Amino acid sequence: LLINAFFTELDEWRTIQWQSDPMFRNVKSFEISSEGVEEFRFLLQGPAGAGKSSIINTIKTVFEGHHYINCLTASALTGDSFTTKVSKFTIGQFAFYDMMGLEQGEYKGVHPDDIISAVKGHVPEDYIFKPNAPIDKFNTEYINEPTLNSQIHCLVSVIPADKITMIEDDVIDKMKNIRKAASEIGIPQVLFMTRVDQVCKMTQRDITKIYQSKKIKEKIDECSNRLGVPLNCIFPVKNYSEENKPNEKLNCLMLEALTQIVYSANDYLKKNSKKNSNTEKKLEVVSC
Repeated sequence: LLINAFFTELDEWRTIQWQSDPMFRNVKSFEISSEGVEEFRFLLQGPAGAGKSSIINTIKTVFEGHHYINCLTASALTGDSFTTKVSKFTIGQFAFYDMMGLEQGEYKGVHPDDIISAVKGHVPEDYIFKPNAPIDKFNTEYINEPTLNSQIHCLVSVIPADKITMIEDDVIDKMKNIRKAASEIGIPQVLFMTRVDQVCKMTQRDITKIYQSKKIKEKIDECSNRLGVPLNCIFPVKNYSEENKPNEKLNCLMLEALTQIVYSANDYLKKNSKKNSNTEKKLEVVSC
């Protein structure tokens, strides 16, 4: 009875297709609905060691069909960021931007203003962060007039399920301020909750039980409450860590999350392409 109580199962509160092939074909063949935009651009933000780089490794593994570890990662939420600059990783038609993690303290980790500038397209690739001096329009590397093709199309927040309770309010506040700034310019946002196997033994043994796990549901609720992210925009995922071979069920979780950010980014591009088109038409009328 105690064992049953510990591994409490709920009625399945979200469904997922546990066959990776159709999900993979769907996302790989997805066409961008905006002329002139060459790739979907996603920026990952979150605490240092939350699993941002590992998410890129995992998605790369899904696409390559073999274990991929070229994107260097930190081993745990140590409080020190492993990534020190804007790093771009292209996977098919998807571009993922990895950045220095957020840390407690005013001059530690990436400055929130740098992430906001990156979302707007002002920060170039390989820009090296200076926690005490965020990039601004007076910086020679600053991109003054970013195009839709150079802006971020979806902001992906990353939170580790087993550390959410311990993340300092200061870091959470930084993430919320970044989300607020992204909302003000209409950038869609999704949250990936990593390390789900570390908070639920039932899920660790059988990942297909993830949407029946009371513990996982509690952690998703906690993420929603602390960051203000709607529940249907939070996706629990497991990154490749101990595994050295592809795992179909693990792939399915990541493909579900990836599909959501692709659709969100595409909706954003369609909306803003229409705005740009209408602006151009008005300018033509004025010119005439």
